[in-house]
Amino acid sequence: MTGRFHKMHGLGNDFVIVDAREKPLEMTSAKAAAIANRHSGIGCDQLIILQPSKIADVRMQIFNADGGEVEACGNAARCVAKLIGDQTRIETKGGVIIGNATADGAIVDMGEPRFEWQAIPLGYAMDTLNMPVGWEDLQNPAAVNVGNPHVIFFIDDSAIVELDRLGPMIEVDPLFPEKVNVNVAHIIDGVIHLRVWERGVGLTQACGTGACATAVAAIKRGLVDSPVQVELPGGSLVIGWKAGKSIQMQGPTTYVFSGEADWSQFE
Repeated sequence: MTGRFHKMHGLGNDFVIVDAREKPLEMTSAKAAAIANRHSGIGCDQLIILQPSKIADVRMQIFNADGGEVEACGNAARCVAKLIGDQTRIETKGGVIIGNATADGAIVDMGEPRFEWQAIPLGYAMDTLNMPVGWEDLQNPAAVNVGNPHVIFFIDDSAIVELDRLGPMIEVDPLFPEKVNVNVAHIIDGVIHLRVWERGVGLTQACGTGACATAVAAIKRGLVDSPVQVELPGGSLVIGWKAGKSIQMQGPTTYVFSGEADWSQFE
């Protein structure tokens, strides 16, 4: 079955987006991984399937590059909001979020963060703002659920962390029964500098939910004020949040190209 797709990215975090609202596309983990493969497929960090929704304008199904389905993706939400245009209510497994297209991207209301240990989720109870755990030099992180689970380490220099080695170790630690996204950050003059090991993907140029979770943790710890600029390898996002309110994320999106694919070839 042949179908059209869009290739977009948010700060280098790239997506294959398939609008299946009128022409349904059945997706499996193996097929998603084959499409995402950068050597033998189309290539992307995440595959996004747009479907009809009974509670929003569109339902966004998200598959990581390894084929695993996940709850939320902030950069993808911005791309979908920009692709559809105007204000768009987007249903995800992590909840309904609202995107508003801007001239160069979108502003997305990501909903309220969760801090309860059961909501992350963690394997057992602990303070999620200052967790009494560590992996080598990465110590005392915070954990936040922003539709998907994140652990955040604030350190002196995030650039020197061997995140390609420590990230996969922490991602699958038994402390995180649903695995976890791993964020390392340092702060200079009120600006957060962030690198992310994304669950099921690996090192990415940018992670929107990672930026949200890290900003929220930094604000909650009193390290920065809202709104805060978050610098990622692929570019900059602006995150705003106040206690008891939704997270607001603003940043650019880029439309790369469109194409057609025979989905039956990805098995």
